[in-house]
Amino acid sequence: MSLEQIVSTLLMITKTMEVRNSIHKQTFLIKSENIVQAYHRLYSGSIRNPGEIGSNINSIAGYSNITSTTSQLLFNNTNQTLIETIPTSDGDQKEDTWEEFFIIALKSSIMGFIIMAALFGNLLVIVSVMRHRKLRVITNYFVVSLALADMLVALCAMCFNASVELMGGTWLFGYFMCDVWNSLDVYFSTASILHLCCISVDRYYAIVQPLDYPLIMTHGKLAIMLAVVWCSPALVSFVPIFMGWYTTEEHLEYRRKHQDICGFTVNKPYAVISSSVSFWVPGVIMIFMYYRIYVEADRQERMLYR
Repeated sequence: MSLEQIVSTLLMITKTMEVRNSIHKQTFLIKSENIVQAYHRLYSGSIRNPGEIGSNINSIAGYSNITSTTSQLLFNNTNQTLIETIPTSDGDQKEDTWEEFFIIALKSSIMGFIIMAALFGNLLVIVSVMRHRKLRVITNYFVVSLALADMLVALCAMCFNASVELMGGTWLFGYFMCDVWNSLDVYFSTASILHLCCISVDRYYAIVQPLDYPLIMTHGKLAIMLAVVWCSPALVSFVPIFMGWYTTEEHLEYRRKHQDICGFTVNKPYAVISSSVSFWVPGVIMIFMYYRIYVEADRQERMLYR
């Protein structure tokens, strides 16, 4: 072998060793960076779940002996502040956890009390009318139907709303049940307001036209009024909501992409029609009826003291 071949061979060996050393250095740096990132993730995870620190450390320890030793040196020398921060923040995390637990427990207690009060309070009204024959008059049938509507509001609307509040705004029941919840909420709330409107009409005829009241408010008309009260809210709840008429295309697309959020954003036509049926028209009727009742009661009182 000539001298030139020996020299070229030595140069090739030297370059090969330099390449290998460079690769080892890059691998060493990558693994060290992974160790640092893993311990950072461990620290951020420990803030949420302090009890899982040990299991996370064991899962991180899957590196070779060289990288484990290197990671200890890295954290003992360059990241000593991070290691010292974990024990000191554990007590604060426990305080935050207990505070969050107390807030959730307080919310659930208050919401549970409201729901149970609405259920059993309206149930007592229904049972009272059903058990006492003297209470079974036309006016009280409206009251019983109103109590049933309010019970269903508490059962079908408040329970879902409580779950959203306790879960921090997250909807757990999917896209279809979101439409069901919104429909039930609008339906039973509208039915409840329409019952109040019917009660005001019934009281108007009972006080302003007491002699004609038995002829006007018959059981047949009672059935028709209750049927209208229970069927008409579906026209502003289930039909437009399930058909997608109540909102914009942007909101529907947003809901399809984010099914863990159950919002109820309405467009202007639905807002006008729904608020008119559910609030403005019944409200105007009730104001007019009770104003006429007040005028008639005042007139009769003045006649008694003449």
